[in-house]
Amino acid sequence: MKALVTGATGFLGLHVVEMLVTRGDRVRALCRGPSTDLDRLGAERIVGDVRDFGAVDAACRGVEVVYHTAAEAGIGGRWRNYYQTNVMGTRNVVDACRRNGVSRLVYTSSPSVTFQGQDQRGVDESAAYPRRWLACYPRSKAMAEQHVLAASGQNGLLTCALRPHLIWGVGDKHLIPTLLARAQAGKLRRVGDGRNLVDIVYVENAARAHLLAADALLPGSPAAGRPYFISQGEPVNLWRWIDEILALASLPPVGRSVSPAVAWCMGATMETAYALFRVNGDPPMTRFLAAQLATSHYFDIGQARRDLGYEPLVSTAEGMRRLGAAIAKR
Repeated sequence: MKALVTGATGFLGLHVVEMLVTRGDRVRALCRGPSTDLDRLGAERIVGDVRDFGAVDAACRGVEVVYHTAAEAGIGGRWRNYYQTNVMGTRNVVDACRRNGVSRLVYTSSPSVTFQGQDQRGVDESAAYPRRWLACYPRSKAMAEQHVLAASGQNGLLTCALRPHLIWGVGDKHLIPTLLARAQAGKLRRVGDGRNLVDIVYVENAARAHLLAADALLPGSPAAGRPYFISQGEPVNLWRWIDEILALASLPPVGRSVSPAVAWCMGATMETAYALFRVNGDPPMTRFLAAQLATSHYFDIGQARRDLGYEPLVSTAEGMRRLGAAIAKR
């Protein structure tokens, strides 16, 4: 197969590239700059941005399958940035696929496209999109997901969307480092009673799900035009898991807590201040983050198992062992 991966220098995208190369596929990567990792893997590299249709169109020429992992991520920020990258960038990818006769498109979405600030316990893909949004990121991802799924079956293009939840593992440059840095600075606070359960997914499992999804996108496949939750298949206690990660770095467990109501008010205040004074970056707390940290959100992955043949091959225990070994080497 000749495959294109957008966002190929990202945590998930790079693992998708590596798995494709390992199994013998020819890989082209669309990224915004040079990458020694992509060069090491032998991937063809095209420098460009998904917001630029010309670059996306050129990257899609002669390609059979596209893995669209590129995105603007965050818990705060301005709607324009999320809209341009996540919505318009995704439309560019879909249009370029149609224009160049690409037959398969796998889009990396997010479970947050169904999050309304309340507990989600074992929900499946029938969960509706929210009527109100707590952040720009999930709103933009939902708009992009709907566009991708609606395009399935048009111009010979088959599509599906994957919703991996809390991707983690060795090589992560955002989630784990941010968690450890806040703990070292004494800025971590438990939100709520600490009993909420959440889904997580080890990065290799998330990447493998993308390959399985592309392989399943054949004429008549039930995967065409559908979204899929992707996880380890067993939720973890969020705050116990965070304490286990801190222990890997010889840091004490989270000792202080705030109520969901207080965290929500802090988030609303910080969002207002950041918007009013045009502060760049994400606030330390937002309403969306407060709700995510205080509620349970885990999902039924039965549909991914049935349609894609997905199973989390790297267990949570094995992933933690690998993460601990990597942290110890620092």
